[in-house]
Formats: sequence, structure tokens, C-alpha cells
Amino acid sequence: MTEEQGSPVLMTQTMRWFGPADPVSLRDIRQAGATEVVTALHEVPNGAVWSLEAIRERRAEIERAGLGWTVVESLPVHEDIKLGTPDCDRYLDAYRESLRHLAAGGVKVVTYNFMPLLDWTRTDLAWALPDGALALRFEPVALAAYDMHILRRPDAARDYDDALRAAADQRFHEMDEEARQRLERTIIAGLPGSEESFTSAEFLRAINGYADVGADRLREHHAAFLEAVCPVAEEVGLQLVVHPDDPPFPIFGLPRVVSTEADVTALFKRVPSAANGLCFCSGSFGARLDNDLPGMVERLGDRIGFVHLRSVQHEPDGSFHEAAHLEGNARMAQIVDALFRLQRQSGRSLPMRPDHGHQMMDDLTKKTNPGYSLIGRMRGLAELRGLERGIAHAAA
Repeated sequence: MTEEQGSPVLMTQTMRWFGPADPVSLRDIRQAGATEVVTALHEVPNGAVWSLEAIRERRAEIERAGLGWTVVESLPVHEDIKLGTPDCDRYLDAYRESLRHLAAGGVKVVTYNFMPLLDWTRTDLAWALPDGALALRFEPVALAAYDMHILRRPDAARDYDDALRAAADQRFHEMDEEARQRLERTIIAGLPGSEESFTSAEFLRAINGYADVGADRLREHHAAFLEAVCPVAEEVGLQLVVHPDDPPFPIFGLPRVVSTEADVTALFKRVPSAANGLCFCSGSFGARLDNDLPGMVERLGDRIGFVHLRSVQHEPDGSFHEAAHLEGNARMAQIVDALFRLQRQSGRSLPMRPDHGHQMMDDLTKKTNPGYSLIGRMRGLAELRGLERGIAHAAA
């Protein structure tokens, strides 16, 4: 309903669901107050075609639970496309076919990322907060310790300054074997929604495959991907939305090219198709203090097709951890206000999900996907819902 009909346009509340094997059920998500899920066919190998039959089966399961499904998160981009190998054409063909099937199956928005090898990366999946809840955390010292001493990437030390190298050396030598293995698993074993998992030896070989792919070349491959798939997306009425890098800076010598407002603006200028859109993730962009999050919503709003809302708390040494959704450095009230005004101006209801939540309360004793336990995300959704409704009430 539009404002002219008497009610403000508010965000469509969703939660991420990892399919039938997710410890969080569709019933749980509905009871949390969401009206839709965002999900994917995680069982389909990266690069294979998503069949229309499988998409319709997944939709039927979701709708039986009383929920909708209009956003896919994510349809992975095969590494050969990112690398621009001779095999990339067959993966582009498969991607285009999956897009056609998704549109026929009722999906409207398709999320993807263009991060080499690793998806979102953390160094601690259970960092204890003062209240006893557990949060995700990224610590540069731990990353450097893994890079230099466990992965043993050649020339890794060149990527760190003297102080960070010394701190990483000390950290590694203070860790016992269990701690070293836990750090290795955390970084490369595959996190919820990630596309790959590796051993350290496999990861090192994969990094070597990017030896000739710097940031400029990766940008060219990203543009080539969009030029190949956006015409199909336009034809079938889909919007592709790129998820920003997480964290939004190079790691392990690998380039990352969707980290700043300038990155995204250049991508839209290079590929001006209306199907080329943005998944605005306040947590990923917010891991850089030089990203103006409310301003990005205002300036990039016509391209935003999906919203992730979370906040990170920056620490003095360059680390950051997942804060409560209305806390931390994100300026969430200003972000949601900018989103409210965007929707009022455009008449669009943006699908939104509360991103990573704290593991807390009863979920501390349960098996959960890191960042995707139920109670922390339900708290986040409730807080965001209340914030948006308060802004709408004040505007009225």
C-alpha cells in the first residue's frame, strides 16, 4: 500500500534460511515476524544449473509454511568467471539458464558476490561479549598469524607492517595446536552461505591461481560477467544485486573490488543496465570507517534491491566485531531513516533481513550456523522493525 492510500511503505521483513537442513525452521522464522525468507539451493554444486523443478519444490515448501520467497541469496559466480578462464563461457551459460528458471519460479532479486575464493571471513566465530552472548569477530593479528605461519603464503609478510608482523609472530607462538586448527577451520572451512571450503594446501594453490589477477583485471572480469548476464536478467524481469566484500579490503593478497561507494558507482557506470543493482549491507560496508552508510543509501538508492542491516563495533587495533543491531558504529537510525525516505519517494518496499545476530540465551546450548542462530536475529529484527515504525510514526 502506498502513502497515498493511507499507509507508509515499509521494508519487507525477511530472514535468511539455509534450506531443509537449517537448524532454524520456517516456523521459527514466521514466528519471529518475518513474512519472507531469502534462500538458495545450497545443495546444487557451484556452476551447475538450478532446475526449475527444484526451484518450484523449494517455493512450495516455503509457501506451505506461510512465507514468501522473492530474493535468492545467493546464486554463486564460479571462480572460472572471476578468473576469466577459457571455461568461463560454459559457466556463464549455466548462470543465464539458472536466471531464466528463477524468474519462471517467481523470484525477483538475485544476490551474488564477486569476492575471490573466500566469501565473508572472520577469525573468531564465538567471541564472548560482556553479557555472555557470542559474536563474530575479525582480528588482523589472527589473520596475519594464519597467513604467515599456518598457510605460509610466500611473501605474506610484505602485506603487514612491522608491528602487525611482530604481534602475529607472538600470537602464533602462544597458540597451542588446538587453537591453530580452530583458527584454520574458522577462516577456510566454509561459513554459512559461502561457496567454497578448503584445506590450507588447497587454499594456497587456489591463491596462486590469482597471481596474474589484480584489482583492475578483476574489475574487468566483473564487468564482463554483468555484460553477459544482465541482458537475460532484463529480459525475464530480474534484478541482480551484488553483495559488498566482507571484510571490504584485500586479504591474503587477493583483490577485492566491491568495497567502497566509489567501487559501486564505477561498476554502475561501466554496466548501466537497470538489472545491475546493489545489495546494501551496512555491516560489510561499515567495516570501513570511510564509508558513509546513510549517504550511500541516499546516493545509490535507485540501485538498491535488497538490504542487510547489522552493525559492527570497531576496536582500536583495527579489529571489529558484530555489535547489537542498533549499537556499534553503523548509525542505524540514520540508515533506516534514509531507507524509509527512499521507499517513500520510490513507492518500493525493499526486502530487508537482519544480518548476523549474536548467539545468546537458549541458542548457546544448541547447534547453530555461526551468525545465523535464531534468537539473536529475532532480537535484531524486532529492534529494526520498531525503529522503522517509529520513524514512520514521526514522519506521519
